[in-house]
Amino acid sequence: MKQKLTINILVKEAKAFCRKESKFDNPDLFGITDGKAVGTFIEHKFQKYLSLKYEYIIGSSASGIDMPSEDINTDIKVTSAKQPQSSCPFRNARQKIYGLGYNLLVFVYEKNDDPDKKISNLNFVSCSFIYENRTADYQLTRTIRQMLENNANSEDIIAYLTDRNLPAEEITMSQLAEEILANLPQQGYLTISNALQWRLQYGRIVELNENVEGIIPIIRKGG
Repeated sequence: MKQKLTINILVKEAKAFCRKESKFDNPDLFGITDGKAVGTFIEHKFQKYLSLKYEYIIGSSASGIDMPSEDINTDIKVTSAKQPQSSCPFRNARQKIYGLGYNLLVFVYEKNDDPDKKISNLNFVSCSFIYENRTADYQLTRTIRQMLENNANSEDIIAYLTDRNLPAEEITMSQLAEEILANLPQQGYLTISNALQWRLQYGRIVELNENVEGIIPIIRKGG
């Protein structure tokens, strides 16, 4: 009988997977420059690695995230160190202030192809587990928190969100302002760009040296 997967085990296995894969020469990825194709390949390989040992719910396109069970609630992201970013579905503007609504497991790699051997090596230079309460936009939450310290009111907040082109209608903006006044957003650590899908950028996570509650550095850059 397989062991039930937990977040603690997921973090431990992600570290083991990074170390194993960083030493692996992979002919299947040689010459592939499409980051999405590389990411999908590694994500599937990690899911297979986990499913051989552990029992957990694997997500579908309907669930939208890779590990949708309430106790895991995590999406896997695999991205190049050259530009550590990915996209995710847009649900509502609130995600940018209060987080995506699920955790992230982010693998960041450097890809090196050997033309003589026709193999590719992925060196995982960073891997982080980010709890959902840290998945909001860094600058947006930072400024909102500063504004509340300076006694901002609903009109101040609406004006700021409007200036930042938050993708929300007027009534939604007003509701968000009231929620912000009643419920201080936690400091986020992603950069989230407006688009039909959210564009998530992880540079701040990759470069993070200090310890932050809610962010587990599985593999630190340069460490």
